[in-house]
Amino acid sequence: MEFSAKQRLVLSWWCDASPYRDREAIICDGAVRSGKTFCMGLSFFCWAMRRFDGAGFALCGKSALSVRRNVLSGVRPVLEQLGFQFREKRGQNLLEAAFEGRKNTFYLFGGGDEAAGGRIQGMTLAGAFLDEAALMPRSFVEQAVARCSVEGAKVWFSCNPEGPEHWFYKEWVCRARERRALRVRFAMEDNPGLSKQMLERYARNFRGAFYRRFVLGEWAVAEGRVYDFFHEGMVRRVPDGPFQEWRVSCDYGTVNPMSMGLWGRRGRVWYRVEEFYYDSRREGRQKTDGEYVEELERLAAGRQVSRVIVDPSAASFMAALRQKGWPVEAADNEVLSGIRVTAELLKTGRLVICSPCRDAIREFSLYCWDEKAKGDRVVKRFDHAMDEIRYFGMSLEKEGRFIGGFGVERGGEGTWR
Repeated sequence: MEFSAKQRLVLSWWCDASPYRDREAIICDGAVRSGKTFCMGLSFFCWAMRRFDGAGFALCGKSALSVRRNVLSGVRPVLEQLGFQFREKRGQNLLEAAFEGRKNTFYLFGGGDEAAGGRIQGMTLAGAFLDEAALMPRSFVEQAVARCSVEGAKVWFSCNPEGPEHWFYKEWVCRARERRALRVRFAMEDNPGLSKQMLERYARNFRGAFYRRFVLGEWAVAEGRVYDFFHEGMVRRVPDGPFQEWRVSCDYGTVNPMSMGLWGRRGRVWYRVEEFYYDSRREGRQKTDGEYVEELERLAAGRQVSRVIVDPSAASFMAALRQKGWPVEAADNEVLSGIRVTAELLKTGRLVICSPCRDAIREFSLYCWDEKAKGDRVVKRFDHAMDEIRYFGMSLEKEGRFIGGFGVERGGEGTWR
């Protein structure tokens, strides 16, 4: 297996011969697809199993599911080839690892909200790996760091850049030396698994803040249009033939516009084939929840809809849908994560906007960052179709259909492999 110079540094920084062995933390930030999470995961497990026996460690992500998908699905097969044995207890969100006579326990934590800190509070850990650290609340990150109180404990952070006002950038990245942390900044070129054609594709397709963050790995200010890469040439006609699955995404509005998108799946691609968009101010009349349910029924037009993803604040509308038998899912309303996920889904062709969706296409040209705000905020105008498209993207990310799926399950509950 080939590793770049920066990946080799991450794999060995804790070893006895390394000049960085006394650092208490490592921060790997930078471009997407740069190989930082994979090499950090390998290094974290090797360090833990070489330095400790009978200890507890935390594996943290935005959710326990994202830890399994982003970290374990990649590193576990490689570690098993090296002789590691694993026994996973999914009901308890823990993974027991054995190697050369040592056994340690790795607890999986989701750090996606302010309540997450309570889940890790009170533990005594020998180390923690926080993947996507910039997406976690400060309270959770600080609680996880505080739990690493065993002699010789180290903390491992990986993240993609946000804005330069982000607390993690100010408190950890900029103060890395003061915090006795090793910072390794990754670019896409640091991943030997990316072809020249793929590097050129990313450089060609992204612009503005997405380019500076995703490709160059900079903590850059967001400005201009949110989806500045989107243009009319990306819009497609509705494909002929049957679809394999149907879903609907909804951003609820009474005074503000109501937006609903009908999505059809063809293979791994989801097409937004039709929409309903109602602006009560423009039309001069508000609609009731019952009327919106009827509009959804007309949008679905007799198709078997497997899921309706709804603005989580629309409790009354969700109740009305459930009463009519619709399969409802409350959306994940994390704005910045959702924008990031949606942007990559659009750029990789996993989400396609079709020509009948004129209001969504219009909003793509108007949806902007708030340049007067401190930190990343969007202007709360022309964002209704944008919100429900973001809800849909986050729903795919949550279930693992985003960029490769869950991966292959290895071993069963309580089975050593």
